[in-house]
Amino acid sequence: MSSKFWTCLSNDYEKLFDTGLGYDVIIYAGEEPDVKEIYAHSNILCIRSQYFRTAFSNEWAEKNDGKFILRKPNIEAKLLSIILRFIYCGNIELKNLQGPDILKLLIAVDELNIQPLISYIQEYLIEHQTEFLYQNQTDILEVVYHHETFTDLWNFCIKKICEEPNVLINSDKFIDLKAPLLELLIKQDDLYMDEIEIWDNLLKWTFAQQDMRNDPTKWSEENITNIERLLNRFIPLIRFYDIEPADFFYKVYNYKEILPQDLIYDLLEFHIVPDMKPKSNVIPSRKSYLKLDSTLIELDHFLLFASWIDNKDYSNYNKRILPYNFKLLYRASQDGFNSVAFHNNSDNKGATIWIAKIQGSTQLIGGYNPLDWGGNCGYKNTSDSFLFNFTNGRNLSTAKFGYVNDPRYAVYCNNNYGPDMGNLNFPNSNNLNYNYNNGDWYPNIGIPENIIIDDYEVFQVTKKGN
Repeated sequence: MSSKFWTCLSNDYEKLFDTGLGYDVIIYAGEEPDVKEIYAHSNILCIRSQYFRTAFSNEWAEKNDGKFILRKPNIEAKLLSIILRFIYCGNIELKNLQGPDILKLLIAVDELNIQPLISYIQEYLIEHQTEFLYQNQTDILEVVYHHETFTDLWNFCIKKICEEPNVLINSDKFIDLKAPLLELLIKQDDLYMDEIEIWDNLLKWTFAQQDMRNDPTKWSEENITNIERLLNRFIPLIRFYDIEPADFFYKVYNYKEILPQDLIYDLLEFHIVPDMKPKSNVIPSRKSYLKLDSTLIELDHFLLFASWIDNKDYSNYNKRILPYNFKLLYRASQDGFNSVAFHNNSDNKGATIWIAKIQGSTQLIGGYNPLDWGGNCGYKNTSDSFLFNFTNGRNLSTAKFGYVNDPRYAVYCNNNYGPDMGNLNFPNSNNLNYNYNNGDWYPNIGIPENIIIDDYEVFQVTKKGN
């Protein structure tokens, strides 16, 4: 029953605002030629808002014929009416507003210090105006950066940019980003970009600020000094040690004139001297930095494996959408080229994928075991395993793979064998054979009948989040 009375009271106060009966406040909202008068009541505004209590104090107050006069040229009349209606009756309706107006409303609410609405409007923007936030990242970041109360919106925008940075990086407005904002973005440990991409785009932004070409051979001493001054705040934030050697040589070392000489020396030492470790004061790699420990394959191979594991199209996967962790368990060349070493490192680790390089070629073969290698129990039954063959391991388009045809013979676990699967026999050596006489346990994908391998690796496969 009490809630019914509260509703009636709210409705009555809303009518008071709509009619302006007995008003003693005139607010001039908006800029010429669209200034509009809004009538209100000082007692209600003062009770509900510290801002208006201050505005109607002796220090601020402007009065004319006994009425308070307030001028708000920076707030449109329709938006100020929404705020005042909330002050009167506690109701607010945003569904008829577009994203830009809701953002303006949030700025106005912050200026008037209406705390409940600051949180509410941020939540509404995040829930109902995601596309608007997504398409206007630079402008919104600028706004949010200058309003410290917009923490929810800031966290949301930063998270989205870190997940899909190319939306911002590839926009025309990227080069207009203010230096403090770009610095905050590059500081993010979960910014999902290769470090060389971050460096490339930092240079792109830098040269745009200086209105100069990316050609070190044409730079004057003044150009170099200006670039150094502009880059100074960013250099400590770049994870240079995570940049691959070729990229370092062609895309970083090429700019040695604008980089600290001690940094260049340390990076050269790191890339040239065998087993040289990064300096102790180096900032850690980004959390999103996907550096997979393999001497045989690259990230693109793992993306392809993930698509086969999920039985989905490869186009659904990229470095930002890799749903599995691939942890190196065993490398024959470093752990021992025998079945004992293989089982010591790989048994009872759950699902694994193994890759072997055929001697004297670029051909790679391997397989996926969704179960485990432990037990010394012979064949294990699964319908999710597969074998694969890259006739040229450097070219993904040469890949062939096939899921098991007879699940009863999918995986063979024996302490005297390596990763033995169906027709592919892996005895305690680097000599494998593919026995086509064993029937069609796996489809024929062109794996040679007799194989000598240089090396092979085994990776534990776990779903991210598990």
